[in-house]
Amino acid sequence: MTVLHLADEGEAADLAAFLSRLLHYDRGAAVRLQAAGTALAVFGRPPSFEVLAVRAVRLAKPYEDGLDVTLDMTVSAGELLESVTEKAATAAVPAAVTGPPWAGVLPPRGGWRPEAGLPAPDALRAMVGAAVGEFRRRTEELAPERRTRAELDRIGREIWSRTVGDTGLPVRAVHAAQSLGFLRPAAGPRQAGPQQAGPQQVGLFSSGAWLRLRTPYGSIAVRRAGLGALGLSVR
Repeated sequence: MTVLHLADEGEAADLAAFLSRLLHYDRGAAVRLQAAGTALAVFGRPPSFEVLAVRAVRLAKPYEDGLDVTLDMTVSAGELLESVTEKAATAAVPAAVTGPPWAGVLPPRGGWRPEAGLPAPDALRAMVGAAVGEFRRRTEELAPERRTRAELDRIGREIWSRTVGDTGLPVRAVHAAQSLGFLRPAAGPRQAGPQQAGPQQVGLFSSGAWLRLRTPYGSIAVRRAGLGALGLSVR
């Protein structure tokens, strides 16, 4: 079994936290792993948000497993979580599983360009709080006979499909970032790594049909509506 050596205990703890949050929304969650050099990318798709979540993890040394210098496979999120040892900063790669359809369609690796108009992190968190409050208020105001799953889903789609200003980014992408622990204030020096340098790095990027909300703790990628199959990266 291949063992990944993570950069430190903090990276192991953050990986475990990300996997735990994915499993909270889907007990049978799978994740796609891609590792090359000293970087590991973990892709997951929490069904409640209909977005792709990406957690970058630093490795202590360049990945290698015999003659293989890259890793690309889909595994059980639960089995991967069970293998994480925070004190040793290691994680064992479980056996591959048959991946869900989303695992075969990932955002492009390059070609990302910055997009203007994204509010500051505090404003984004406030936006999510206001949307959650609106959902609760509107559902509580429903007459008992109208409080059906279909009506709750309709209200949810209406609220979470709104865009952040003129950016085209749906509010559900920001909600996902908040819920998965990506949209939080910097917590101190330990987070100050290559991809973890503070809240000022929160930004919006586009590549083809994809939008990507990038934070120091992870990214949320979402397909833009109305652009057909443009920008797909099937690997």
